[in-house]
Amino acid sequence: MSDSTRTHWDTVYTTRAIDSVGWFQPTPGTSLRLVTANGQPSCSMIDVGAGASWLADELLDLGWTDVTALDVSPQALAIVRARLDGHGGSMSYVVANLVSWQPQRQYDLWHDRAVFHFLVDATDRQRYVDTLARAVRPGGVVVLGTFADDGPTQCSGLPTQRYDAKSLAAQFRTAFDLVHSERSEHVTPGAVVQPFTWVVLRRR
Repeated sequence: MSDSTRTHWDTVYTTRAIDSVGWFQPTPGTSLRLVTANGQPSCSMIDVGAGASWLADELLDLGWTDVTALDVSPQALAIVRARLDGHGGSMSYVVANLVSWQPQRQYDLWHDRAVFHFLVDATDRQRYVDTLARAVRPGGVVVLGTFADDGPTQCSGLPTQRYDAKSLAAQFRTAFDLVHSERSEHVTPGAVVQPFTWVVLRRR
């Protein structure tokens, strides 16, 4: 994942309507359910690859007080900022390429819906794992969703890596234990069904 990633996603968020992109969800159902089942409003939580997702809105509405949205695209985060301006609660924004980001703090809960599956290069995947281990406190939780092993091979013109629960959890075995896995099916605005693999991991 190079610096051109920022240009790619900035272009997406400035040229396409938010509710027309393939990953759009009016309500982030699976993410919200797994995050709230494994955390509480007092938790510090980071949503990586947040894009223009409504997950932060939902959590703030539920009383979460320490939510961070990270994305490589400042255009995406500007959409969230404008939507949440004056909302209340503690909302932070980080513009960064995840594979080169140096976290300045640790979090109780890390959420990633559809960033990790874009890391088709093994070096980038290892950088992600190393960053994750630094950013999540011991005992903290990771909620992570990728395309399933029968899911799309591309998204937004970029290649993807696909996983079942076993192969996905194995990517993080050096520092995380698998505590839950499930499969979901996302229906895009164009009525295409995209299978996802979800795992919940706990930091040792």
